[in-house]
Amino acid sequence: MPKLEDLIAQAKSEKGEGEEVKKIIGEEKKQEENTLVAAYGSVKIYKVPGQDLLHYETPVPRYVGEEKILITSLIDIATKVIETETETYKTTQQRWFAYRSKILDIINSTPELKVPPNSKEFYTDVVLKEMIGYGLIDDLIKDDNLEEIMIIGPDKPVYVFHRKYDMMTTNVVYYDDKDIKDLIDKIARNIGRRIDIQNPLLDARLPDGTRVNATIPPVSVNGSTLTLRKFREDPLTIIDLLNLNTMNLEIAAFLWLATDGFGAKPANILISGGTASGKTSTLNILAAFIPTNERVLTVEDTAELSLPLSHWIRFETRPPGMEGVGEITMNDLVKNSLRMRPDRIIVGEIRGEEGFTLFSAMNTGHDGCMGTVHANSAKETITRLFSPPISVPVIMLDSLNFIIMQQRINDRRKGLIRRITEIAEIIPSEKEGELPELRILYTWDPAVDEIQSTKLNSSYVQTLMRYTGLSKNAINQEILNRIEILRKMQESGVRKLKDVCFITQNYILRTKTKEGMKNG
Repeated sequence: MPKLEDLIAQAKSEKGEGEEVKKIIGEEKKQEENTLVAAYGSVKIYKVPGQDLLHYETPVPRYVGEEKILITSLIDIATKVIETETETYKTTQQRWFAYRSKILDIINSTPELKVPPNSKEFYTDVVLKEMIGYGLIDDLIKDDNLEEIMIIGPDKPVYVFHRKYDMMTTNVVYYDDKDIKDLIDKIARNIGRRIDIQNPLLDARLPDGTRVNATIPPVSVNGSTLTLRKFREDPLTIIDLLNLNTMNLEIAAFLWLATDGFGAKPANILISGGTASGKTSTLNILAAFIPTNERVLTVEDTAELSLPLSHWIRFETRPPGMEGVGEITMNDLVKNSLRMRPDRIIVGEIRGEEGFTLFSAMNTGHDGCMGTVHANSAKETITRLFSPPISVPVIMLDSLNFIIMQQRINDRRKGLIRRITEIAEIIPSEKEGELPELRILYTWDPAVDEIQSTKLNSSYVQTLMRYTGLSKNAINQEILNRIEILRKMQESGVRKLKDVCFITQNYILRTKTKEGMKNG
């Protein structure tokens, strides 16, 4: 039997040998089998020989011929008959049951459709998935293990990003671009937006918090695309980041202290990093350390934060309407927030002039402000802040205390990991007009996958000593106390957001009470 390499070489030089090569390759692949990696519910995840990505499989029915014609007819009739206003039903579940009953009535009262008696339930559920759900990707949407669902065009597999197994191909395929476009149109209508040739881009949020980005031709050359970023029903907490080794106990305790600032001088913090590095998750986790008696205002382009705080007001930008008017920008919302007596202002992502407004707030006594920014290092973060379009004056940068760098890393041993790689402190320059210096307090060592202290003194700790009257030893002891609390939660398996916040908030309250009794 000739060697595979020889056949490939022959196929390149002689016309017609390609089929023989394919045959040999096919025979070799038949000898290998897909390996089942995981299974839950109706989902199976496989390792496919010769493929870098794992493969995600879920039951996906295919409707062709008379079946498809019947389903399309039922959807057309149901759409005309059923009231489309979702406000009629308080919950999606109520809407689901109401629609289901009405679709069954349509099937029973329309014998000319010739729906087989034993298939009425089947067709009802299919039409429901198309009308209320998301059709072919409905099961993917319901899988809380998936972080992202990516439709990249017709005749190509839908990709998913799994919270445990990273990027994967799936057995879900759209064969007609019209089907993708119909799904995009339905999503846009449900949230009061539109997407067409004049407006071929859609960036929005679904009622459940899922972030939607869609494109249609001509901007996406190979067909319509849809990206859905889902958010966990069970949000990550500081304990999860410790378990994932994103940070260690010392950093967690230090950032906890910096965020609440003993109620005297909370730090102004920016979390910086690349796309999907976990910036928003870390911001959400740090914001959970804010004392519950403070008034918190959040400003986001697309609302993603989920804070366990009672006095929390959230704002979201609005794009221009169909007439090109009515836009509300991040800067509009940050300016408005300053008129609402906030204790804290949190900006989801700083990209433009809202950065100037936020730093103006920091410089006029609004401590404890937080936000995220796209950059690859602490030094680059400073450069981005004072450069257009953010354009924060150099003199205002001194009001920032910390830059937390977070990165998404493909580690050859552990796969895809997210790590806090650097915590830099802003040190005001002694010369007027010069950029502030950066003091690196913690840095990640990739060789051992650990973030380590540089043992440099923190200027913020000195400030905290001045505002609280505590000695350096007392503050160091406070960090050790918080390390112990976090360690006990980690060892006990306490990780739910509600439980973690109950413990951390009660600790802050007890600490304040003790300090008040001492001062009294």
